[in-house]
Amino acid sequence: MNHPFEYEIIYSSRKTIALQVTRDGRVLVRSPRRCSRSYIDTFVSKNEDWVQKHLARAKELEKQKQAASSAHPPLSAKDRSRYVELARDIFTRKTEYYARIMGISYGRISIREQKTRWGSCSSKGNLNFNWRLILAPEEVLDYVVVHELAHRREMNHSKAFYAIVESVLPDYRAARKWLRDKGQTLWEMV
Repeated sequence: MNHPFEYEIIYSSRKTIALQVTRDGRVLVRSPRRCSRSYIDTFVSKNEDWVQKHLARAKELEKQKQAASSAHPPLSAKDRSRYVELARDIFTRKTEYYARIMGISYGRISIREQKTRWGSCSSKGNLNFNWRLILAPEEVLDYVVVHELAHRREMNHSKAFYAIVESVLPDYRAARKWLRDKGQTLWEMV
């Protein structure tokens, strides 16, 4: 079948087929090895509107990124170091606070500048946070901390996972929406 976009197939031992549009506008199909090319092509056709929507979003984000990079000079190593230390203090305090409320333990906290993630939680309970989040509204930081701590109970994004998040932050959806809609602006600020 002909599609208005090209896609790359990545076969693996996964059980389900999934689509992904990367930030740079590539369309990836992650597929179990057992799926035929025609099955994959049909799957892509059924999800063409979804792909087009996400390709348009990736294109818009790329435009914003280009505009931002020309508007702001790169951070000096000294300034970046200050932001990272400030983020370490903020995330350490917030993580201690919410871990106590949630009755959850965790490993070490690392502050990074990840291009595709705001935070992550390893299977050992180590937490990573993107330092740029300190430029976001307070409720967004709270959401990311609670989100990562919730992974200590549910290492997925199931209904049970979001029930944990909602029990601590009933209005978490607003913060999640802010990240989806405006998170890219954090790269434009500094």
